[in-house]
Amino acid sequence: MTTERVNPPELSPPRGFSHAVVATGSRVVFLAGQTALDTDGKVTGDTLPEQFERALGNLLDALRAAGGTPADLARVTVYATDVADYRAQAGRLGRVWRDLAGRDYPAMAVVQVVRLWDERALVELDGFAVLP
Repeated sequence: MTTERVNPPELSPPRGFSHAVVATGSRVVFLAGQTALDTDGKVTGDTLPEQFERALGNLLDALRAAGGTPADLARVTVYATDVADYRAQAGRLGRVWRDLAGRDYPAMAVVQVVRLWDERALVELDGFAVLP
C-alpha cells in the first residue's frame, strides 16, 4: 500500500491527525468499534487514558490479525463520552497513540456520544485500513 498524507496550507496545521489520506492498495479492512475490553469482555481502566490505551491496542490487534500495520490506517473515529476530558488529556492520549501506532496519522474525528454500549466505557475507536 502507498499512502499520501495531505495537509493543505489553507487549513489549520493538524496535530495528531491528517486532514486527508490518499491510500492505494488492494484490500480494505473495516475495523469494528473497540473499547477497553479485556479478553473476558470486561472494561478495564478507570480513566480515559487507561481506556484509550486498551481500546487502541484492541483496534491495532484486530488490524494486525487482518494482516495490517498501524501505518495502513486510513481513517479512525474516536467516540468519547466527554470531549472536554478528551481535550484536557490530549497530550497524554497523543503519547499513547505515538507509542502504539507511530506518527503516520490517519484522517481522524473525535465525536462526543451520550454513552457507549458498555456503560463503563469512556471511549471507543473504529476505522478502516488499506492494505497492499
